[in-house]
Amino acid sequence: MADTSSSLSLPFIQPSQAQKHVTHNEALRILDVVTQLGVLADDQATPPASPAEGDRYIVGDAATDAWTGHEGQVALYETGVWQYFTPNAGWRAYVTGREALVVHDGTEWIDLDSAELQDIEAFGLGMMSLPNTPFSAKLNAALWTAHYLDDGGDGNLITTVNKEATSNDAGFVFQQDFGTRGLFGLFGSDNLRLATSADGVAFRDGLIVDAATGIVDQPNLPQFKGVTNFDNYTAADAWTKIAINQTEFNDQNAFDAGTNHFVAPVAGSYFFGAALTFKQNASDQARMGAQMILNGTSVITGSLSEITGPHVSEQTSLQIQCMVSLAAGDTVELQGRLRGFDGYFLADQTSFWGFKVG
Repeated sequence: MADTSSSLSLPFIQPSQAQKHVTHNEALRILDVVTQLGVLADDQATPPASPAEGDRYIVGDAATDAWTGHEGQVALYETGVWQYFTPNAGWRAYVTGREALVVHDGTEWIDLDSAELQDIEAFGLGMMSLPNTPFSAKLNAALWTAHYLDDGGDGNLITTVNKEATSNDAGFVFQQDFGTRGLFGLFGSDNLRLATSADGVAFRDGLIVDAATGIVDQPNLPQFKGVTNFDNYTAADAWTKIAINQTEFNDQNAFDAGTNHFVAPVAGSYFFGAALTFKQNASDQARMGAQMILNGTSVITGSLSEITGPHVSEQTSLQIQCMVSLAAGDTVELQGRLRGFDGYFLADQTSFWGFKVG
């Protein structure tokens, strides 16, 4: 059976031992010294001239007098003599003389806020560090501020997120209850990417900035261009919805070719344009007009336009454009009119387009 404990060398009471209280009291004395350890100083090499009972110090370098040869040990003044305790890695002490917390790394005492505190395997602030996340923090607010000139800094603050190779990731992951909802950074390439997810599995890119050109791409921007693939007949003096029944592109499926109108997937500012090409029926004297209609009833301000006078069949075109603020679910459609005479809006040369701008 061992005589002392493995960590603090507390003496054990042995079988049939006489004066067991001596051994017990010695163990209590050691616990009293090292538990909730606080010392008056940790950089003093010479013992104080008049120490008080129970004073504790961490002996400094190049110790002299009674402390000679006890550098780094905890010195306790008790019953008129100095007693010494050799620290193990992990011992912590509060130094009251300079209001600092120090830790023993197995070789020396170092400040917990010292630049010498390096190669820590894990650090948890307010929590245990998570697996594969050596630094973890549980808190409600955090602040990073530049080191000001008056404090000895240069006034700048730069945070670097580095990866090893193009195919690796370097960025920020935003989560809800540890389910990923957003990504910002260089993920799988050197292009800057902003992506979102509703379930943490499928991601949709909102922005991609090409690393080589700096060109910004919005892969999921609501945008479309549609055409009519047949001549749309229009009676004289009647506003008629143009059957834009075929799309060349239709991101977010925002244009409904079945109802021939655009449906805003989200609220925002949208830009629309259209080109209507005249095709005569019995006369080339019809006046050609165009307008865009909001929610089937209201003319969008600035979209109403008209060409008057005779037309050259299948060559005269009218173009309109406008910007409008839409709520999610609002619809926009294209209408055309021929005043005075009937006619057609020409297939393949009559088109409608739009996209979200803000």
